[in-house]
Amino acid sequence: MLCAGSIRAKNVQNILLKNLLDACGGALGFYSIGYGLAYEGEDDSSGTTFIGTENYFFHYNLDDRIGWFFQFAFAATAATIVAGTVAERCKMEAYVCYSFFLTAFVYPVVVHSVWDSHGFLSVANSDPLRGVGMIDFAGSGVVHMTGGCTALVAAIVLGARIGRFADQDGNPLDEPMTFKPHSVSLQMLGTFLLWFGWYGFNPGSTLGITPIGYGDVAALCAVTTTLAAASGCVGALLVDYAVTKFMTGEAVFDLSMAMNGSLSGLVGITAGCSTVQPWAAVVIGLMSGLVYFAASKTLIYLKIDDAVDAIPVHFANGIWGCIAVGLFADPALVSAAYNVNKGGVFYGEGNLLACQVCGILFIIGWVVALTTPFFLVLNLCGLFRIDALDELVGCDLSHHGGSAYDIRGPPVKAVEEFENGRRSRILDHSGRSVRSAASGHHSIMGTSAKNDIIHVQIDENVQTIEESE
Repeated sequence: MLCAGSIRAKNVQNILLKNLLDACGGALGFYSIGYGLAYEGEDDSSGTTFIGTENYFFHYNLDDRIGWFFQFAFAATAATIVAGTVAERCKMEAYVCYSFFLTAFVYPVVVHSVWDSHGFLSVANSDPLRGVGMIDFAGSGVVHMTGGCTALVAAIVLGARIGRFADQDGNPLDEPMTFKPHSVSLQMLGTFLLWFGWYGFNPGSTLGITPIGYGDVAALCAVTTTLAAASGCVGALLVDYAVTKFMTGEAVFDLSMAMNGSLSGLVGITAGCSTVQPWAAVVIGLMSGLVYFAASKTLIYLKIDDAVDAIPVHFANGIWGCIAVGLFADPALVSAAYNVNKGGVFYGEGNLLACQVCGILFIIGWVVALTTPFFLVLNLCGLFRIDALDELVGCDLSHHGGSAYDIRGPPVKAVEEFENGRRSRILDHSGRSVRSAASGHHSIMGTSAKNDIIHVQIDENVQTIEESE
Protein backbone atom coordinates (compact mmCIF):
# COMPACT_ATOMS: atom_id res chain seq x y z
CA MET A 1 0.00 0.00 0.00
CA LEU A 2 2.80 2.41 0.88
CA CYS A 3 4.68 1.80 -2.37
CA ALA A 4 1.51 1.90 -4.45
CA GLY A 5 0.44 5.22 -2.95
CA SER A 6 3.90 6.78 -3.25
CA ILE A 7 4.29 6.40 -7.01
CA ARG A 8 2.37 7.75 -9.98
CA ALA A 9 -0.95 6.23 -10.98
CA LYS A 10 0.44 4.88 -14.26
CA ASN A 11 2.64 2.33 -12.41
CA VAL A 12 0.38 1.00 -9.66
CA GLN A 13 -0.28 -2.48 -11.07
CA ASN A 14 3.42 -2.96 -11.70
CA ILE A 15 4.50 -2.19 -8.14
CA LEU A 16 1.74 -4.29 -6.63
CA LEU A 17 2.74 -7.31 -8.70
CA LYS A 18 6.39 -6.84 -7.72
CA ASN A 19 5.43 -6.81 -4.05
CA LEU A 20 3.48 -10.01 -4.57
CA LEU A 21 6.43 -11.59 -6.35
CA ASP A 22 8.67 -10.65 -3.44
CA ALA A 23 6.64 -12.98 -1.28
CA CYS A 24 6.57 -15.69 -3.96
CA GLY A 25 10.24 -15.48 -4.95
CA GLY A 26 11.25 -15.08 -1.33
CA ALA A 27 9.35 -18.18 -0.26
CA LEU A 28 10.84 -20.35 -3.01
CA GLY A 29 14.35 -18.97 -2.72
CA PHE A 30 14.47 -19.13 1.06
CA TYR A 31 12.98 -22.62 1.17
CA SER A 32 15.13 -24.19 -1.52
CA ILE A 33 18.50 -22.60 -0.69
CA GLY A 34 18.38 -19.64 1.70
CA TYR A 35 17.28 -21.31 4.92
CA GLY A 36 19.97 -23.94 4.58
CA LEU A 37 22.62 -21.25 4.20
CA ALA A 38 21.26 -19.27 7.11
CA TYR A 39 21.00 -21.92 9.83
CA GLU A 40 22.91 -25.01 10.83
CA GLY A 41 19.83 -27.09 11.50
CA GLU A 42 20.39 -29.78 14.12
CA ASP A 43 24.17 -29.34 14.33
CA ASP A 44 24.82 -28.46 17.98
CA SER A 45 28.62 -28.45 17.74
CA SER A 46 30.52 -25.35 18.77
CA GLY A 47 32.69 -23.28 16.49
CA THR A 48 32.28 -20.68 13.78
CA THR A 49 31.11 -21.29 10.21
CA PHE A 50 30.43 -18.97 7.29
CA ILE A 51 27.23 -20.67 6.09
CA GLY A 52 24.86 -23.41 7.19
CA THR A 53 25.45 -26.96 6.01
CA GLU A 54 21.99 -28.58 6.05
CA ASN A 55 18.48 -28.21 4.62
CA TYR A 56 19.24 -27.53 0.94
CA PHE A 57 17.13 -28.01 -2.16
CA PHE A 58 14.00 -29.40 -0.57
CA HIS A 59 15.92 -32.03 1.42
CA TYR A 60 14.63 -30.75 4.73
CA ASN A 61 14.34 -32.18 8.15
CA LEU A 62 12.09 -29.32 9.20
CA ASP A 63 10.71 -30.18 12.59
CA ASP A 64 10.63 -26.48 13.48
CA ARG A 65 8.30 -25.42 10.67
CA ILE A 66 7.11 -22.34 12.53
CA GLY A 67 10.74 -21.24 12.74
CA TRP A 68 11.09 -21.42 8.96
CA PHE A 69 7.87 -19.50 8.46
CA PHE A 70 8.91 -16.75 10.85
CA GLN A 71 12.31 -16.39 9.19
CA PHE A 72 10.74 -16.38 5.73
CA ALA A 73 8.76 -13.28 6.71
CA PHE A 74 12.04 -11.49 7.48
CA ALA A 75 13.59 -12.63 4.20
CA ALA A 76 10.62 -11.38 2.18
CA THR A 77 10.78 -8.07 4.04
CA ALA A 78 14.41 -7.58 3.06
CA ALA A 79 13.51 -8.28 -0.56
CA THR A 80 10.54 -5.96 -0.78
CA ILE A 81 12.56 -2.92 0.37
CA VAL A 82 14.09 -2.69 -3.09
CA ALA A 83 10.72 -2.65 -4.89
CA GLY A 84 9.96 0.94 -4.00
CA THR A 85 13.41 2.28 -4.82
CA VAL A 86 13.50 0.94 -8.40
CA ALA A 87 9.79 1.55 -9.03
CA GLU A 88 8.56 2.93 -12.38
CA ARG A 89 11.61 1.85 -14.41
CA CYS A 90 12.70 -1.71 -13.55
CA LYS A 91 11.88 -4.69 -15.77
CA MET A 92 9.74 -7.43 -14.34
CA GLU A 93 12.14 -10.26 -15.22
CA ALA A 94 14.99 -8.45 -13.49
CA TYR A 95 12.94 -8.06 -10.38
CA VAL A 96 12.03 -11.74 -10.22
CA CYS A 97 15.70 -12.67 -10.59
CA TYR A 98 16.75 -10.21 -7.92
CA SER A 99 14.10 -11.33 -5.43
CA PHE A 100 15.23 -14.94 -5.69
CA PHE A 101 18.92 -14.02 -5.63
CA LEU A 102 18.62 -11.90 -2.49
CA THR A 103 16.64 -14.39 -0.44
CA ALA A 104 18.61 -17.42 -1.63
CA PHE A 105 22.20 -16.15 -1.45
CA VAL A 106 22.75 -12.59 -0.17
CA TYR A 107 20.48 -12.32 2.85
CA PRO A 108 21.05 -15.83 4.30
CA VAL A 109 24.79 -15.30 4.82
CA VAL A 110 24.09 -12.14 6.80
CA VAL A 111 21.53 -14.05 8.87
CA HIS A 112 24.00 -16.84 9.58
CA SER A 113 26.73 -14.44 10.64
CA VAL A 114 24.56 -12.52 13.12
CA TRP A 115 21.70 -14.78 14.24
CA ASP A 116 22.96 -18.35 14.01
CA SER A 117 24.96 -19.65 16.96
CA HIS A 118 27.83 -20.53 14.60
CA GLY A 119 28.06 -17.06 13.07
CA PHE A 120 31.21 -15.03 13.75
CA LEU A 121 29.16 -11.99 14.84
CA SER A 122 26.58 -13.90 16.87
CA VAL A 123 25.99 -13.23 20.56
CA ALA A 124 25.15 -16.93 20.90
CA ASN A 125 28.52 -18.08 19.53
CA SER A 126 30.54 -20.19 21.98
CA ASP A 127 33.31 -17.60 21.66
CA PRO A 128 31.58 -14.34 20.70
CA LEU A 129 33.44 -11.43 19.15
CA ARG A 130 35.04 -9.29 21.90
CA GLY A 131 33.09 -11.26 24.45
CA VAL A 132 29.68 -10.03 23.32
CA GLY A 133 29.11 -10.18 19.55
CA MET A 134 26.71 -8.04 17.55
CA ILE A 135 23.27 -7.36 19.03
CA ASP A 136 20.55 -7.01 16.39
CA PHE A 137 17.42 -8.28 18.07
CA ALA A 138 14.96 -8.02 15.15
CA GLY A 139 16.96 -6.89 12.15
CA SER A 140 18.01 -3.23 11.85
CA GLY A 141 21.19 -4.53 10.24
CA VAL A 142 20.29 -8.05 9.14
CA VAL A 143 17.03 -7.14 7.42
CA HIS A 144 16.84 -3.40 6.82
CA MET A 145 20.49 -2.64 6.09
CA THR A 146 20.69 -5.61 3.76
CA GLY A 147 17.61 -4.57 1.82
CA GLY A 148 18.50 -0.88 1.92
CA CYS A 149 22.07 -1.39 0.75
CA THR A 150 20.84 -3.57 -2.09
CA ALA A 151 18.39 -0.82 -3.02
CA LEU A 152 21.22 1.72 -3.07
CA VAL A 153 23.33 -0.40 -5.42
CA ALA A 154 20.31 -1.04 -7.66
CA ALA A 155 19.41 2.66 -7.83
CA ILE A 156 22.95 3.64 -8.81
CA VAL A 157 23.21 1.01 -11.55
CA LEU A 158 19.67 1.54 -12.83
CA GLY A 159 19.79 5.33 -12.94
CA ALA A 160 17.13 7.93 -12.28
CA ARG A 161 13.67 8.11 -13.77
CA ILE A 162 13.24 10.23 -16.89
CA GLY A 163 12.55 13.81 -15.87
CA ARG A 164 13.78 13.46 -12.28
CA PHE A 165 17.20 15.11 -12.64
CA ALA A 166 17.36 15.57 -16.42
CA ASP A 167 14.93 16.07 -19.27
CA GLN A 168 14.17 13.50 -21.99
CA ASP A 169 17.24 14.64 -23.96
CA GLY A 170 19.54 14.18 -20.99
CA ASN A 171 19.98 17.87 -20.19
CA PRO A 172 20.34 18.49 -16.43
CA LEU A 173 17.47 20.28 -14.74
CA ASP A 174 18.10 23.36 -12.64
CA GLU A 175 15.98 21.85 -9.87
CA PRO A 176 15.12 18.15 -9.40
CA MET A 177 11.58 17.32 -10.46
CA THR A 178 9.34 16.05 -7.67
CA PHE A 179 6.91 13.32 -8.71
CA LYS A 180 3.94 13.65 -6.40
CA PRO A 181 2.40 10.48 -4.91
CA HIS A 182 -0.88 9.62 -6.56
CA SER A 183 -2.63 8.56 -3.33
CA VAL A 184 -1.72 9.90 0.09
CA SER A 185 -4.52 7.74 1.51
CA LEU A 186 -2.78 4.56 0.37
CA GLN A 187 0.49 5.88 1.78
CA MET A 188 -1.09 6.42 5.16
CA LEU A 189 -2.82 3.02 5.10
CA GLY A 190 0.50 1.36 4.29
CA THR A 191 2.25 3.23 7.09
CA PHE A 192 -0.28 2.12 9.69
CA LEU A 193 -0.16 -1.47 8.45
CA LEU A 194 3.64 -1.50 8.71
CA TRP A 195 3.57 0.02 12.18
CA PHE A 196 1.08 -2.62 13.30
CA GLY A 197 3.09 -5.39 11.65
CA TRP A 198 6.23 -4.27 13.48
CA TYR A 199 4.72 -5.59 16.69
CA GLY A 200 4.98 -9.02 15.14
CA PHE A 201 8.63 -8.54 14.24
CA ASN A 202 10.01 -6.87 17.36
CA PRO A 203 8.11 -8.43 20.30
CA GLY A 204 7.75 -11.59 18.20
CA SER A 205 11.52 -11.95 17.99
CA THR A 206 11.56 -13.17 21.59
CA LEU A 207 10.52 -16.44 19.87
CA GLY A 208 8.47 -17.36 22.92
CA ILE A 209 6.25 -15.95 25.65
CA THR A 210 5.77 -18.66 28.29
CA PRO A 211 9.35 -19.15 29.60
CA ILE A 212 10.15 -17.02 32.63
CA GLY A 213 11.27 -13.55 31.62
CA TYR A 214 10.24 -13.79 27.96
CA GLY A 215 7.00 -11.93 28.53
CA ASP A 216 8.88 -9.02 30.13
CA VAL A 217 11.24 -8.83 27.15
CA ALA A 218 8.34 -8.87 24.69
CA ALA A 219 6.54 -6.16 26.66
CA LEU A 220 9.64 -3.96 26.63
CA CYS A 221 9.93 -4.47 22.86
CA ALA A 222 6.34 -3.32 22.38
CA VAL A 223 6.89 -0.18 24.47
CA THR A 224 10.18 0.84 22.85
CA THR A 225 8.81 0.14 19.38
CA THR A 226 5.83 2.41 20.01
CA LEU A 227 7.88 5.25 21.47
CA ALA A 228 10.51 5.19 18.73
CA ALA A 229 7.90 5.25 15.96
CA ALA A 230 6.11 8.19 17.57
CA SER A 231 9.25 10.23 18.21
CA GLY A 232 10.62 9.43 14.74
CA CYS A 233 7.50 10.90 13.19
CA VAL A 234 7.72 14.05 15.31
CA GLY A 235 11.45 14.43 14.72
CA ALA A 236 11.28 14.22 10.94
CA LEU A 237 8.20 16.43 10.73
CA LEU A 238 9.64 19.20 12.89
CA VAL A 239 13.10 19.29 11.33
CA ASP A 240 11.57 19.45 7.84
CA TYR A 241 9.21 22.19 9.00
CA ALA A 242 12.06 24.21 10.52
CA VAL A 243 14.36 23.86 7.51
CA THR A 244 11.61 24.64 5.00
CA LYS A 245 10.54 27.66 7.04
CA PHE A 246 14.13 28.93 7.19
CA MET A 247 14.88 28.32 3.50
CA THR A 248 11.65 29.49 1.91
CA GLY A 249 9.77 31.37 4.59
CA GLU A 250 6.80 29.06 4.09
CA ALA A 251 5.45 26.89 6.90
CA VAL A 252 4.75 23.38 5.57
CA PHE A 253 3.83 20.22 7.49
CA ASP A 254 4.85 17.46 5.06
CA LEU A 255 2.75 14.32 5.55
CA SER A 256 5.17 12.10 3.61
CA MET A 257 7.99 13.29 5.85
CA ALA A 258 5.94 12.40 8.93
CA MET A 259 5.07 8.92 7.64
CA ASN A 260 8.65 8.09 6.64
CA GLY A 261 9.84 9.52 9.94
CA SER A 262 7.71 7.05 11.88
CA LEU A 263 9.00 4.17 9.74
CA SER A 264 12.54 5.41 10.32
CA GLY A 265 11.94 5.30 14.06
CA LEU A 266 10.72 1.73 13.73
CA VAL A 267 13.83 0.72 11.77
CA GLY A 268 16.09 2.53 14.23
CA ILE A 269 14.70 0.74 17.29
CA THR A 270 14.53 -2.72 15.74
CA ALA A 271 18.08 -3.73 16.71
CA GLY A 272 17.85 -2.58 20.31
CA CYS A 273 14.16 -2.86 21.16
CA SER A 274 14.90 -5.47 23.83
CA THR A 275 18.02 -3.85 25.31
CA VAL A 276 17.30 -0.12 25.72
CA GLN A 277 15.21 1.76 28.24
CA PRO A 278 12.02 3.53 27.09
CA TRP A 279 13.64 6.97 27.45
CA ALA A 280 16.44 5.83 25.15
CA ALA A 281 13.85 4.65 22.61
CA VAL A 282 12.52 8.20 22.45
CA VAL A 283 16.01 9.55 21.79
CA ILE A 284 16.68 6.87 19.19
CA GLY A 285 13.40 7.68 17.46
CA LEU A 286 14.09 11.41 17.37
CA MET A 287 17.54 10.80 15.92
CA SER A 288 16.02 8.41 13.37
CA GLY A 289 13.84 11.23 12.09
CA LEU A 290 16.89 13.48 11.71
CA VAL A 291 18.90 10.71 10.03
CA TYR A 292 16.07 10.14 7.56
CA PHE A 293 15.82 13.83 6.69
CA ALA A 294 19.58 14.18 6.17
CA ALA A 295 19.88 10.97 4.13
CA SER A 296 16.92 11.90 1.92
CA LYS A 297 18.43 15.29 1.07
CA THR A 298 21.83 13.66 0.49
CA LEU A 299 20.38 11.29 -2.10
CA ILE A 300 18.90 14.22 -4.02
CA TYR A 301 22.23 16.07 -3.86
CA LEU A 302 23.99 12.97 -5.27
CA LYS A 303 21.26 12.58 -7.94
CA ILE A 304 20.34 9.09 -6.78
CA ASP A 305 16.66 8.47 -7.49
CA ASP A 306 14.74 6.58 -4.81
CA ALA A 307 11.06 6.60 -5.74
CA VAL A 308 9.80 6.01 -2.18
CA ASP A 309 12.80 7.01 -0.02
CA ALA A 310 13.44 3.43 1.04
CA ILE A 311 17.20 3.94 1.22
CA PRO A 312 17.05 6.71 3.86
CA VAL A 313 14.45 4.80 5.86
CA HIS A 314 16.02 1.34 5.79
CA PHE A 315 19.71 1.66 4.99
CA ALA A 316 20.58 4.89 6.80
CA ASN A 317 18.44 4.11 9.83
CA GLY A 318 19.52 0.47 9.80
CA ILE A 319 23.06 1.74 10.35
CA TRP A 320 21.89 4.15 13.04
CA GLY A 321 19.88 1.44 14.79
CA CYS A 322 22.94 -0.79 15.09
CA ILE A 323 25.09 2.07 16.38
CA ALA A 324 22.37 3.08 18.85
CA VAL A 325 22.61 -0.34 20.52
CA GLY A 326 26.32 0.23 21.09
CA LEU A 327 25.47 3.53 22.77
CA PHE A 328 22.27 2.93 24.75
CA ALA A 329 22.19 -0.80 25.59
CA ASP A 330 21.46 -1.31 29.29
CA PRO A 331 23.58 -4.18 30.76
CA ALA A 332 20.65 -5.41 32.86
CA LEU A 333 18.38 -5.59 29.81
CA VAL A 334 21.10 -7.21 27.69
CA SER A 335 21.49 -9.83 30.40
CA ALA A 336 17.74 -10.49 30.45
CA ALA A 337 17.50 -10.85 26.66
CA TYR A 338 20.84 -12.54 25.86
CA ASN A 339 22.25 -13.73 29.19
CA VAL A 340 25.31 -11.56 28.54
CA ASN A 341 26.26 -8.84 31.00
CA LYS A 342 27.48 -6.17 28.58
CA GLY A 343 26.29 -2.65 27.86
CA GLY A 344 26.74 0.37 25.64
CA VAL A 345 29.08 3.34 25.74
CA PHE A 346 26.74 5.33 27.99
CA TYR A 347 27.07 2.56 30.54
CA GLY A 348 30.85 2.63 30.47
CA GLU A 349 31.62 -0.12 27.96
CA GLY A 350 32.91 0.04 24.38
CA ASN A 351 33.18 -3.57 23.21
CA LEU A 352 29.56 -3.74 22.12
CA LEU A 353 29.88 -0.61 19.96
CA ALA A 354 32.99 -2.09 18.33
CA CYS A 355 31.06 -5.26 17.48
CA GLN A 356 28.19 -3.20 16.08
CA VAL A 357 30.55 -1.31 13.78
CA CYS A 358 32.14 -4.57 12.63
CA GLY A 359 28.70 -5.91 11.80
CA ILE A 360 27.79 -2.79 9.84
CA LEU A 361 30.97 -2.98 7.78
CA PHE A 362 30.51 -6.69 7.12
CA ILE A 363 26.91 -6.29 5.93
CA ILE A 364 27.78 -3.41 3.60
CA GLY A 365 30.82 -5.22 2.21
CA TRP A 366 28.98 -8.50 1.63
CA VAL A 367 25.93 -6.94 0.02
CA VAL A 368 27.91 -4.61 -2.25
CA ALA A 369 30.27 -7.40 -3.29
CA LEU A 370 27.42 -9.66 -4.42
CA THR A 371 24.78 -7.28 -5.73
CA THR A 372 27.02 -4.93 -7.72
CA PRO A 373 28.11 -7.51 -10.31
CA PHE A 374 24.64 -9.01 -10.31
CA PHE A 375 22.94 -5.74 -11.26
CA LEU A 376 25.72 -4.78 -13.68
CA VAL A 377 25.29 -8.05 -15.59
CA LEU A 378 21.53 -7.56 -15.74
CA ASN A 379 22.06 -4.04 -17.04
CA LEU A 380 24.62 -5.07 -19.66
CA CYS A 381 22.28 -7.77 -20.91
CA GLY A 382 19.47 -5.25 -21.30
CA LEU A 383 17.35 -7.01 -18.67
CA PHE A 384 17.31 -4.34 -16.01
CA ARG A 385 15.65 -1.14 -17.27
CA ILE A 386 12.52 -0.74 -19.37
CA ASP A 387 12.50 1.26 -22.62
CA ALA A 388 12.11 5.03 -22.46
CA LEU A 389 8.75 4.95 -24.21
CA ASP A 390 7.47 2.27 -21.85
CA GLU A 391 8.58 4.40 -18.91
CA LEU A 392 6.86 7.52 -20.26
CA VAL A 393 3.51 5.82 -20.85
CA GLY A 394 3.81 3.89 -17.58
CA CYS A 395 4.47 0.27 -16.70
CA ASP A 396 0.77 -0.47 -16.27
CA LEU A 397 0.05 0.21 -19.92
CA SER A 398 3.33 -1.14 -21.31
CA HIS A 399 3.52 -4.29 -19.18
CA HIS A 400 0.06 -5.06 -17.81
CA GLY A 401 -2.37 -4.12 -20.54
CA GLY A 402 -3.88 -1.02 -18.97
CA SER A 403 -4.21 1.28 -16.01
CA ALA A 404 -4.94 0.12 -12.49
CA TYR A 405 -7.80 2.60 -12.37
CA ASP A 406 -10.63 2.66 -14.91
CA ILE A 407 -11.21 6.41 -15.08
CA ARG A 408 -13.09 6.39 -18.39
CA GLY A 409 -16.57 7.86 -18.39
CA PRO A 410 -19.69 6.25 -19.90
CA PRO A 411 -20.16 6.24 -23.72
CA VAL A 412 -20.76 9.70 -25.18
CA LYS A 413 -23.89 8.71 -27.12
CA ALA A 414 -25.39 7.12 -24.03
CA VAL A 415 -24.73 10.27 -22.04
CA GLU A 416 -26.33 12.45 -24.78
CA GLU A 417 -29.39 10.18 -24.94
CA PHE A 418 -29.74 10.26 -21.16
CA GLU A 419 -29.42 14.07 -21.02
CA ASN A 420 -32.00 14.52 -23.79
CA GLY A 421 -34.42 12.27 -21.95
CA ARG A 422 -33.85 14.09 -18.69
CA ARG A 423 -34.46 17.49 -20.28
CA SER A 424 -37.68 16.19 -21.83
CA ARG A 425 -38.86 14.90 -18.48
CA ILE A 426 -38.02 18.22 -16.82
CA LEU A 427 -39.91 20.21 -19.50
CA ASP A 428 -42.88 17.88 -19.33
CA HIS A 429 -42.97 18.11 -15.55
CA SER A 430 -42.70 21.91 -15.71
CA GLY A 431 -45.62 22.09 -18.19
CA ARG A 432 -47.85 20.01 -15.94
CA SER A 433 -46.91 22.15 -12.96
CA VAL A 434 -47.88 25.36 -14.82
CA ARG A 435 -51.27 23.96 -15.87
CA SER A 436 -51.94 22.68 -12.37
CA ALA A 437 -51.08 26.06 -10.88
CA ALA A 438 -53.42 27.88 -13.31
CA SER A 439 -56.27 25.49 -12.56
CA GLY A 440 -55.80 26.00 -8.87
CA HIS A 441 -55.87 29.76 -9.32
CA HIS A 442 -59.24 29.64 -11.11
CA SER A 443 -60.67 27.37 -8.44
CA ILE A 444 -59.61 29.76 -5.71
CA MET A 445 -61.09 32.71 -7.56
CA GLY A 446 -64.41 30.86 -7.93
CA THR A 447 -64.57 30.00 -4.28
CA SER A 448 -63.79 33.55 -3.35
CA ALA A 449 -66.70 34.85 -5.53
CA LYS A 450 -69.12 32.39 -3.92
CA ASN A 451 -68.03 33.57 -0.48
CA ASP A 452 -68.67 37.18 -1.51
CA ILE A 453 -72.26 36.31 -2.60
CA ILE A 454 -72.93 34.56 0.68
CA HIS A 455 -71.64 37.50 2.63
CA VAL A 456 -73.87 39.85 0.58
CA GLN A 457 -76.91 37.66 1.17
CA ILE A 458 -76.18 37.53 4.90
CA ASP A 459 -75.80 41.29 5.03
CA GLU A 460 -79.14 41.78 3.15
CA ASN A 461 -80.95 39.41 5.54
CA VAL A 462 -79.58 41.22 8.57
CA GLN A 463 -80.64 44.54 7.10
CA THR A 464 -84.20 43.18 6.44
CA ILE A 465 -84.54 41.93 9.99
CA GLU A 466 -83.38 45.25 11.38
CA GLU A 467 -85.95 47.18 9.25
CA SER A 468 -88.85 44.92 10.29
CA GLU A 469 -88.08 45.56 13.93
